[in-house]
Amino acid sequence: MNTQYNGVLLAYIGDGVLELLVREKLIASGETGTGKLSAMAQKIVCAPAQSEMVEKLLPLLSEEELAAYKLGRNHKVNGKPKNASIVEYHRATGMEAVFGYLHLAGKHGRVRELFDALYTNI
Repeated sequence: MNTQYNGVLLAYIGDGVLELLVREKLIASGETGTGKLSAMAQKIVCAPAQSEMVEKLLPLLSEEELAAYKLGRNHKVNGKPKNASIVEYHRATGMEAVFGYLHLAGKHGRVRELFDALYTNI
């Protein structure tokens, strides 16, 4: 994996990518209330929920994508995450790093492929 970004920056971008994809999928479900949409999205993109998705994600990753995951997962945390265990936080950050890496690499088809494989039940 050749990237100029560290794991935290990849996760920062990946968080935005995942948030947008989740919001698009929720809107497509027919819900129109923004308060309800926001609450639904928050339950899906929170660290504990993302950490659970990692089990489905890892077998789908290429070596390069796995390297991005590990780069995000292994970053040093200063302080305790608010609403997640440290393990959940690290796993979720790794997942976000994968999506950030793919987005920045211009692999938008792969972003969609992984997202659709993970979030079939939204």
